[in-house]
Amino acid sequence: MKPTSLRDKLVFLYGEEKGAIAATRLEKLLQENKIETEATGKNRWDEKDIALVTYANSFGEKGTLPLKTLYKFLQKYIGNKLNIIHILPFYPYSSDRGFSIIDSYQVNKQFGRWEDIKKIAENYRLMADLVANHVSAKSRWFREFLKVNKKYQDYFIWFTKENLPSPELLSKVRRGRATSVLTPFETKEGLRYLWTTYSVGDTSDQIDLNYCNPEVLYEVVAILLNLLKKGVRLIRLDGAGGLWKELGTICKHLPKTHELIKILRIAIQETCPTAIVFTETTTATYEERIKYLCDDEASVIYNFDIAPLILYSFYTSSAVDLSSFIRRLRLPSSQCTYFNILDIHDGINVYSVSHILGEDQMKVLYDEVSKRGGEFSYRNLPNGERGVKEMHITWWSAINKEGDERFELQLRKFITSRAIAMTLAGIPAVYYLSLFGSKSDVSAYKKTKHGRDLNRTNFYFAKLAAKLANNKSREFKVFSAMMDLVEKRKGYRAFHPSAPQEILDLDPRVLSLVRGEGKDRVIALFNFSADRIELKYLEKNYALRPYDFIWQVL
Repeated sequence: MKPTSLRDKLVFLYGEEKGAIAATRLEKLLQENKIETEATGKNRWDEKDIALVTYANSFGEKGTLPLKTLYKFLQKYIGNKLNIIHILPFYPYSSDRGFSIIDSYQVNKQFGRWEDIKKIAENYRLMADLVANHVSAKSRWFREFLKVNKKYQDYFIWFTKENLPSPELLSKVRRGRATSVLTPFETKEGLRYLWTTYSVGDTSDQIDLNYCNPEVLYEVVAILLNLLKKGVRLIRLDGAGGLWKELGTICKHLPKTHELIKILRIAIQETCPTAIVFTETTTATYEERIKYLCDDEASVIYNFDIAPLILYSFYTSSAVDLSSFIRRLRLPSSQCTYFNILDIHDGINVYSVSHILGEDQMKVLYDEVSKRGGEFSYRNLPNGERGVKEMHITWWSAINKEGDERFELQLRKFITSRAIAMTLAGIPAVYYLSLFGSKSDVSAYKKTKHGRDLNRTNFYFAKLAAKLANNKSREFKVFSAMMDLVEKRKGYRAFHPSAPQEILDLDPRVLSLVRGEGKDRVIALFNFSADRIELKYLEKNYALRPYDFIWQVL
C-alpha cells in the first residue's frame, strides 16, 4: 500500500521511529509558516501563460545591480506579453553559473537584494530553482563537514579509501557527466570521497545531499518555504530525478525519490496552495518523466524531447518522428501539463530523444549541429563508453546555417520553430537569447572552453536598447516577430495547456495538428521543407510557403 499522509511517507523513508520524529518536526515547521495568498479565482494556467527564462545578470548597466536592470528590461520591453519569469539561480555560488549554491537564503550581492526579487514577483508569476540535489563545496554545510563537525557528517554521502564501492557498483549510476561519481576531499580526519553527481568540465564542486538523513529533508523544506515567503510561486526542482541514492541501482527515479517530491508538494499545499511544482529531469526517458506528473507530485514536467525532434525535422524536411512523439503525449489530469522549452541554459538535452531516434538519425542530428558550430557535452555509459548528453548552441544557430540563406527565410524558419512550442499542449517558454535571435557566442567559448557558454551571453542594456530602437537591426526584427507571435498565440483559446490535441496525417513534410474543441478549434500546420505545399482538410485548402506555418480557426 502506497503511503498517503506526510507521516506515512516519512515512515516509508526513515522507518517507524525516525519517521515519526521527522513528521512531528515537519508538521510544526509547516504550521509555523503558513503563507497568506490571495484567492484570485484564476485557473492554474491558460493560453496567456508564456514563460521567459533568464539569468539574474543577463542584462547589465554600469552602476546598477543586474536584478534592477532585469526589472527595467521587463517593464520597458516585455510588459504583460510574457507573464512568467524564471530567474535562474540568483544565490551566491561557486560554479556552473549559479547551480553550485553557497547559501540558498541569500541573493548574490552582485545581482541585487531580496527586495528586487519581491518586486519582480509582485508584477509577474515568478519561477525560481530549488536546487535540492546538492550544495557548493564552499557552502557552510560542507565547510563544517570538512571540519568534521558531528552535525554535518550525515548531510553528505561519503566513503573512506577502505570502504570505497566497487567500480561495478558505481558504473550502474546513471549520470549526465563523464567525471567520476566520487570526488576526494581532504578533511580534518583525512581523505574522504564524496558523491558528486554533477561537474563543470573536469571540476566537481557540487556535493550531493544525503536524504537518508531526515535532517537534510527538513533543511530543504525550510529553504523551499523561504522562497515561497519571498513571492516565488513556481518552484523548479532542479535535477529532481536523482535525489535518493541506493548503491546497486541506477540512482535515478527511485520510489523514494518520488516520495521526497511528494513531501515537497505537501509542504507547498499546506503553506501556499497556489504555488506550482515543476520537475526538471534530464537523464530520463519520456516514460520515466511522465511518472512525476500527477496530482500529488509535480504539476508540470519539462518536455525535453521536442527541441531535438524539431531540429531533426528541419534537418531532414520530415515531420514523421515529431508527429509520432506528439501523438504519444498524454496528461493524467487537467491539473497537470508540460513545460515546452526549446533552448535552455544547460544546452539541448538529447538523453530522452536518443531512445526515440535511431543511431543513424542521431548521427544526422549531431552532424548538422556540428556544422552550425555546436559543441557537445558527454556522460559515461554503463559499458564504459561516452555518450552525448547535451548539444551546446543557441536556437538561432541550430536552426540556421551561417551564410546559407537570406535573413528573411532564416527568420521565418526560426519563428515557425518557436510557434511549434507555443502550439503544443503545455506552457511554452522562451530562453532570453531567443528574444533577439542571438547567435552562438564563439568568443566566450574560446575563452572558457565550456560548451554551455555558447548559449549564455549577457547584454549591455544600453547597447541592446539602441538595437531595439533601430528597425533595421536583426535584434529589432527578431524581437518584433517574437512579440507578434506571442500576442497572436494568446488570442487562441485552443492553446490552453489542457485543451485537446490531435495529430493529423496530411503530408510527411508537415506537422499537422488540431487544438481545442467546439468553435475554438484551431488547425496548426508547420512546413519543415523548402517546398511550397498545398493541403486540404475538412474541405478547406491551405497553402504553406517554405518553412512557414499556419494557425487558423476551423
